[in-house]
Amino acid sequence: MKQAAGLALIGALLAGCATLPPDSRMGQGGSAPGAWTATKAGKAGIDDQWVDRFGSRDLQALVAEAYASNRNLQAAAARVERASAVARGAGVAARPQLNAAVNGSRDKRNFIGFPGGGGGGNISNAYGASLNLQWEIDLWGKLRAGEEASLADLQAEGYTYRGARASLAAQVVRGWLLLAESNEQIELAENALKVRKDTAELIRSRFELAAEDAGANASQLRLAETDVATAEAALAQRQGDRDQAQRQLEILLGRYPSAEITGSAKLPKVPKFPPAGLPSELLLRRPDILTAERRLAAAGRREDEARLAFYPSFSLTGSGGSSTEQLRNIFDSSFGVWSIAGQATQPILNGGALRSQLDTRTAEEKEALSNLQQTVLSGFGEVETALAADRFLAERERATGEALRIAVDGAESSAVDFGLGTGDVLTLLASQNRQIELAAQQLTLRRLRLDNRVNLHLALGGDYKISK
Repeated sequence: MKQAAGLALIGALLAGCATLPPDSRMGQGGSAPGAWTATKAGKAGIDDQWVDRFGSRDLQALVAEAYASNRNLQAAAARVERASAVARGAGVAARPQLNAAVNGSRDKRNFIGFPGGGGGGNISNAYGASLNLQWEIDLWGKLRAGEEASLADLQAEGYTYRGARASLAAQVVRGWLLLAESNEQIELAENALKVRKDTAELIRSRFELAAEDAGANASQLRLAETDVATAEAALAQRQGDRDQAQRQLEILLGRYPSAEITGSAKLPKVPKFPPAGLPSELLLRRPDILTAERRLAAAGRREDEARLAFYPSFSLTGSGGSSTEQLRNIFDSSFGVWSIAGQATQPILNGGALRSQLDTRTAEEKEALSNLQQTVLSGFGEVETALAADRFLAERERATGEALRIAVDGAESSAVDFGLGTGDVLTLLASQNRQIELAAQQLTLRRLRLDNRVNLHLALGGDYKISK
């Protein structure tokens, strides 16, 4: 029940993320350019189904599992619930407080030594019941300022949760992509090892027929055998990389890191370029910017609260009930009593505590403003970097693909020449090395392009909503 209530609270907070609150100070975060400089991207809104664009239902299920089981996300949800409780408590001080009380006492008084006193004493009983009212009148708005500061903190925690959820989705996707690349790299390393072994065997068979040049033949065979051992080491490294990727992904999913998750056998195609929107829209989408703005709003209201503490405070107290010596009369209106009082308090001397508190709150507001401005600037920088990186990575992948095509042709030609006796071992081994290295680079570049698409969605403030 508590978990359901917490999720409902978070859902209500996230539902209000599309617009800024009336007290927004986003305008102080800095101006936004009219368009992105790194690309001529479309101006449509962010894609909140971006995980689905990778074309894997298994990936969608993994993100949903992480949303449900990741411990860090659960901790972020708990912080939202805590902030909600604090916000509710902050509003109590501005409301009348009513308490009920029942009391009873029995006293004995000794009158020895008093004129006319005897050796005995007087025993008396007193019973009472009352309702007591206390109310601090918020004439200047000090209590309201504190309440609004706590509400802004709650909103900030809601945005922080949204950011944590988006970041988790991105981490899961990147982990899944890394595991897919590891699977392909292992397949490539296994094929490379087979090629190395076949080449070494070919060289061994050929040079066994050329005993007259045994010294040169032996050195060339050793080169081929060295490549076999190197390929075995590369395969072991790729297997270790996959093991690490499996365990890291399982931790994100809230599972025990047993390296049992298999992942995809192949990297997906690079999805369609996402709509980047206008730079000014980033201020309404990025959770870290929205969080920083709410922190600034909270700091500003707390500064107001500290400044208003110099003003007089007004309070009312009242009580009504009964007072009697007989318990049976405690609820008899004939024994009713009441009182009402008002009080005005003006701070005069407090050792500079109020001034110190105001100076502290003023400095905190300045800090929050600088944090907002830096967060906005960093957000713009992350988007521009991701937009530019996509173009550079695409060009690198294209050029590497062309180099790989040429390397494959070269390796095939070297093998034919060697088989005909017109080629040498060094050329054959070097051409195979280039082909293997470029094939591995091609896979890594594909994964880096996919990673950058994830980074771009995250930089644009894109959340991911699980498809029904």
